[in-house]
Amino acid sequence: MISILRRGLLVLLAAFPLLAVAAQSPHDVIQSTTNELLSDLKANKQQYKANPNAFYESLNRILGPVVDADGISRSIMTVKYSRKATPEQMQRFQENFKRSLLQFYGNALLEYNNEGIVVDPAKADDGKRASVGMKVTGNNGAVYPVQYTLENIAGEWKVRNVIVNGINIGKLFRDQFADAMQRNGNNLDKTIDGWAGEVAKAKQSADSSPEKAVK
Repeated sequence: MISILRRGLLVLLAAFPLLAVAAQSPHDVIQSTTNELLSDLKANKQQYKANPNAFYESLNRILGPVVDADGISRSIMTVKYSRKATPEQMQRFQENFKRSLLQFYGNALLEYNNEGIVVDPAKADDGKRASVGMKVTGNNGAVYPVQYTLENIAGEWKVRNVIVNGINIGKLFRDQFADAMQRNGNNLDKTIDGWAGEVAKAKQSADSSPEKAVK
């Protein structure tokens, strides 16, 4: 069985990229925000179990505001659909995407006992694009690989895509969006409003994929 960490923590971290600070390297961006997330969870886990809304607000505070929401949303929609979207539609899609991910994956974090997360050593970058690896130990003892792609946007490193245990999250959601548009007769509003259901389908697809623990 795929561990609860595999189903929740990894995809949540993948969908809500980590803190981007201009003075930090890509490696430090991943490391510092992971530390903040786990520290907050350790200090407040019991409170969050009793008050899920407080937990979602904390996740949003740490992860939500720092995501390159516009870039990721346009990537999921692809040029074919994003160029037809109004600013209001883009904003609504970003909010629906963020909210649904918090709801579907956030609770799995409450079961995580911090068995271990190790950010790989820093690598050289060209100042525009970088890759940072991470290994996460699940509740079952297996170690799973995560690979972040970061871009330097206006002097800040932000994650634009991630491969989680062999699953390309960006591609997974792009395929899901295109399929939803086809089923909805290219009705963009209908697809945006029903995006929570599409996230659920993507989650099922990720959960059913084979495990690829690090050797």
